[in-house]
Amino acid sequence: MATLDQHAAVEPPPSAITFAHVVYALHTLAIVVGVAGAATVVGSFVGSVPSIIAVILNYATRRDARGTWAESHYRWQIRTFWFALLWALIGWLLVLTVVGVIIAVPVLAALTVWLIYRIARGWLRLRDRLPMYVQ
Repeated sequence: MATLDQHAAVEPPPSAITFAHVVYALHTLAIVVGVAGAATVVGSFVGSVPSIIAVILNYATRRDARGTWAESHYRWQIRTFWFALLWALIGWLLVLTVVGVIIAVPVLAALTVWLIYRIARGWLRLRDRLPMYVQ
């Protein structure tokens, strides 16, 4: 079984890099729509067309990156989406309770910051052709 260090030496096909950039761009668009529009960043990230297209692209094209350093970006992007959805659901369920609102607001605020961090960090590392070091 190859380690991540061995994967780092394997160059992915250009299409895998292009699709990873497109996915980061779509997620960034969803965040910008959340900031600029009436939606929240979290709501826009997990429920908007750009993010849904992004996660579908991740699953459809990740086989092209398998065994390369770019594979970690696909894993990073997919996990970012699903963990965001999970924490968004938890936050929104807490909003439905009177006491939970006190917890939900910080959870959703932290999730917003976490999403911006994950997309920015991932895209910068992709630009520098570096893996994400995600196991």
